[in-house]
Amino acid sequence: MGGSLKLGSLKLGSVAGIGIFVHWTFSILIAWVLYAQFSHGGDLAAGLKAVTFVIAIFACVVLHELGHALTARRFGIRTLDITILPIGGLARLERMPEDPKQELLVALAGPAVNLVIAVALGGLVLIVGLGSSWWSGNFLTMPLLAQLAAVNVALLLFNLIPAFPMDGGRVLRALLATRFDYNQATQIAARVGQSLAIGFAIVGLFVPGQFMLLFIALFVYLGAQAEAQQVETRSTIRGVPVRTVVIGESRALAPTDTLTHAASQLLATSQIDFPVAADGRVLGLLTRHDLIRALAAGRRDDAVANVMRRDLPVIEDDAPLEETFRRMQELGTSTLPVVHQGRLTGIITLENIGEYLMLRSALEDAASAGTAGQPLARGGNGSPR
Repeated sequence: MGGSLKLGSLKLGSVAGIGIFVHWTFSILIAWVLYAQFSHGGDLAAGLKAVTFVIAIFACVVLHELGHALTARRFGIRTLDITILPIGGLARLERMPEDPKQELLVALAGPAVNLVIAVALGGLVLIVGLGSSWWSGNFLTMPLLAQLAAVNVALLLFNLIPAFPMDGGRVLRALLATRFDYNQATQIAARVGQSLAIGFAIVGLFVPGQFMLLFIALFVYLGAQAEAQQVETRSTIRGVPVRTVVIGESRALAPTDTLTHAASQLLATSQIDFPVAADGRVLGLLTRHDLIRALAAGRRDDAVANVMRRDLPVIEDDAPLEETFRRMQELGTSTLPVVHQGRLTGIITLENIGEYLMLRSALEDAASAGTAGQPLARGGNGSPR
């Protein structure tokens, strides 16, 4: 087992080269389970049994996510990592396949794993003679293995609800994409999911004991909205080169500049991150966060080269904007240096990409209303104007 921390998570290990992490908030769930046991008169043994059951459930969740990840790998799609959260698991695929058949297989792989686990555990319960209470209908009186089998059936059914962000939403989109284009299929699937969310909310409000459905409704509604927006964004920037949104009038720092000088540039401009270059060649990026942290440590006379980040990629100005946007999200950075034939030409920021999307949307609305003016063109600083 590893012990490295990543973004507030503890690395448990790797499976098939995919890092498995558990988020620190998972400890809150464990603490709540123990508290619930002790507050109802349970002893340490009962508490440990309950914790073991929760861990077993989340082991099944990890297997579910590995089903997605390993199936996606067959289609050349890498999985960045899998993180266990108190509400479930998250496999960060670098992208979802847009081929309907491939997406269908990737989406169904996770629930298929839960089906296999449920059948295997249910069969084991019957084989070893623990099945007398299996059919009682009372979850609390079932053997532990039978309870775990029932949980996997529940996970299977829940994930097949035809709404994003559940697997069922992706299954629905994949089926729709055989008749409609990908973006339209996403919009239809999102509307179906949001309609279901409204239904869940109504039941949660007016049916006694179903209050949790309100949280599920919010989760589903926002998930559908986020998926639709993400796909629309990718569709809008597809085929657009990075040079369309590059900020060419950005300022760069020399590696020998002091952090005091960098701070003066931060105050004098609206720029928050600065490429560091020598003779036009990019050496790194000084972020506002790293600058402020270094100044707080009393390093005002330190050289920029000692604080800048060297691990971020440099983007060619003819690179696809869609791919660059995805990489920026994966890396958790709001700025990347842009070069032309290896020489610095400016920077690209998430803010400027957002501005480009808003301008494109406004022009498309104007075109649909018959009042379109000039198409988007680059301004003096490379931004859309």
